Amino acid sequence: MNILKMYKTIVSLIFLTVFNSCVVADQEFSSDKHSFKVETVIEGLEHPWSVDFLPDGRIILTERPGRLRVFDNGQLTTISGLPAIKTEAQGGLLDIALDPDFINNQKIYFSYSGQDKNGVGTEVASAKLVGNELKELKILFKALPKSRGGYHFGSRLLINKAGNLFITLGERGDKERAQNINDHAGSLIRINTDGTIPKDNPFINNPDAKLEIYTYGNRNMQGIAMHPDTGDVWTIEHGPQGGDELNLMKPGVNYGWPVITYGVEYVIGTQIGEGTHKEGMAQPVHYWVPSIAASSLLFYQGDQFPNWKGNAFVSSLAFGQLARLEMDGNKVINEERLINGKHGRIREVQQGPDGYIYFITDDPKGQLLKLRPLQ
Repeated sequence: MNILKMYKTIVSLIFLTVFNSCVVADQEFSSDKHSFKVETVIEGLEHPWSVDFLPDGRIILTERPGRLRVFDNGQLTTISGLPAIKTEAQGGLLDIALDPDFINNQKIYFSYSGQDKNGVGTEVASAKLVGNELKELKILFKALPKSRGGYHFGSRLLINKAGNLFITLGERGDKERAQNINDHAGSLIRINTDGTIPKDNPFINNPDAKLEIYTYGNRNMQGIAMHPDTGDVWTIEHGPQGGDELNLMKPGVNYGWPVITYGVEYVIGTQIGEGTHKEGMAQPVHYWVPSIAASSLLFYQGDQFPNWKGNAFVSSLAFGQLARLEMDGNKVINEERLINGKHGRIREVQQGPDGYIYFITDDPKGQLLKLRPLQ
């Protein structure tokens, strides 16, 4: 057994020991390829937004009102040292990601809505998690220009195999900003983990562009994942009334919002933009009408649900679902909806080191829950 496999085995055993003693039995469900039950791991969270798993068996979570929490042996501890956060509507403390070398450097990355005299916008920082405190805080990125309003911050984070940090951004509720490459809003950002800009970013030589932009024409991406086999970056994007999208992200590509979309205006249902297709603008790999309010993305690679291995899972706020997508290369060939509102709005779905599937619910009394296969 090599060192990496040994490390993963140890982490999995820690999680199995800790969480088997913490979970509470809940409901049972049937699906096409696995029957499973949902168990409660943590209760009493206030609008949790993101969850990740520390190598020592603890769980780290963000709560949108501005708290970073660690769960250990049945107890929640609040971590100090966060920067100033503007909590407003959809804004607050949002995503969290561990550095790939966290076990050695204790570094985390997190996104939040930050304020200055011009308004509010998505910001991303890094820090070291030392005990119950953040140290060596560094702001890596600020979406500019900042603006008024509390909507469409995007804010999901991903570190790829090359060490690039991807940041999803929304267009802040102002459609036209997504088509302006001199504006961060409505784009996928790519920077290095130290905050510098990769020299091969697609607009690096364009004096009229924000150099951090990797793609544009995006409405409000709140899911991002790297395909485990290809290394490709995929995102999930909120549409308006209909038109949520699964997209394969390619550098410099225009994904169309608001010129093309499969969604329509809220309430009145009128067409947005020019239709669903336009030359030079990318089509989604998959889309949802009506909107499911897609909020996160996972490519499942665990052993607990072998018949789901390689499937994509998309969490849904609107219907409280997990959409399970069977993939054939870059195509979706089948979709199944799981859970279907039994636990409320699902904000994020994650795979734990133990191979189980976890999800958090966006609620004033939010929970972390866990899918366990029925034997």
